[in-house]
Amino acid sequence: QVQLVESGGGLVQTGGSLRLSCVVSGMIFRTRGMGWYRQAPGEERESVAVITSLGSTHYTDSVKGRFTISRDNTKSTVYLQMNSLKPEDTAVYYCWTRPFNVDVWGQGTQVTVSS
Repeated sequence: QVQLVESGGGLVQTGGSLRLSCVVSGMIFRTRGMGWYRQAPGEERESVAVITSLGSTHYTDSVKGRFTISRDNTKSTVYLQMNSLKPEDTAVYYCWTRPFNVDVWGQGTQVTVSS
């Protein structure tokens, strides 16, 4: 069974940084795309960043230049480095992948940016 375990969330001041990690098990990690999504209270879940199996990255406009998604295939881990954080980034962040034509989500990790 595919499992995604996230860590790294927390409370940070405006302008600060956090690094989220997502450890993947139960699939051949290197052949699958990975992503980070977030959901703020009262909002729909939105895609933040995606990295393909070949390493191409895609970001939502609001985080371009501030966030970096990366992957370490030897550790089956995907990261989201978040710099210059803003209060608008406050949300629960979820790790995502799609093995076997089924969406799989992590449990989520809370990121709170104080103004």
